[in-house]
Amino acid sequence: MEQAIPSPQLQTVIAHLRSIAGESLTTASDLESKRRLVDKYFAVHLRVLEHDAATVPVNFGQFTGMWITTPRSDPARRLLYLHGGSWMAGRVSVYLPHIARIAEATRSTVLAVDYRLAPENPFPAGLDDCVQAWLWMLERGPASYGSARKYYLAGDSAGGNLALATLLALKERGAHLPDAAIALSPATDLTWSGESLSTRALADPALNAMLLPLITNIYLQGREAADVPLVSPLFGDLRGLPPLLLQVGDAEILLSDSTRFADRARAAGVDVTLEVYPYMPHVFQGFAPFLPEAVAALEKIGEFVK
Repeated sequence: MEQAIPSPQLQTVIAHLRSIAGESLTTASDLESKRRLVDKYFAVHLRVLEHDAATVPVNFGQFTGMWITTPRSDPARRLLYLHGGSWMAGRVSVYLPHIARIAEATRSTVLAVDYRLAPENPFPAGLDDCVQAWLWMLERGPASYGSARKYYLAGDSAGGNLALATLLALKERGAHLPDAAIALSPATDLTWSGESLSTRALADPALNAMLLPLITNIYLQGREAADVPLVSPLFGDLRGLPPLLLQVGDAEILLSDSTRFADRARAAGVDVTLEVYPYMPHVFQGFAPFLPEAVAALEKIGEFVK
């Protein structure tokens, strides 16, 4: 991306994220505080919290979900959205305005799921839920059974990780893959070996590299190695994956997770679009419509799925 001058609104977003990051350091061992902070992540302005989406609840038994539609949603275009939150936080109800804007941008009917969270449900529980939701969505819409014309998969941060891991799991099963997939600031390497963990440490207002190994331990709880592909998709066999769009901010420590994944996917013959946004923090798309750069990124997502 071109080195455009950042919008004035970005400073408000950065101040908001630094405040949350400061609280996170003082409550790192308190799970409920962590979850409350994630719920506040996008709450920088009232405009961000507004939406005009309609919702229909879904109950999968061990976890729940929600169909989300806007006036532009096409019932023949279905998208599974996986929220972020370090695999231990995040809720569809809180993410609803952001997911509604994804539905609007892609003109899709979106299924968003509250997959099971760690530490109560460590790996692979959450990933299993995502795979189950995808297979369920292939046969059902919000109003009836039947297939759709187009299928998409998307997620941000930990949800971006789960989206890419879901692709690998579906490929292993020989299941129907999405027509395209979108990952926003995904964590692709839970061994945390990317160079941006150090080169972007001072620039990142939201994430702290020192806490990332703790998050890996909480998610895995010794049940799997961090470099296994379904944990860290960067190390998977990426051949045969559908077209991918990766969007990431240049001011986040997970920058290398996207750039290295894009490089490996291209080398495996995958059609990859990588968009690196100057000055932008982690999952900046969620600050639309307050943040102009977020609005522009959502427009790019809409163009991609066309």
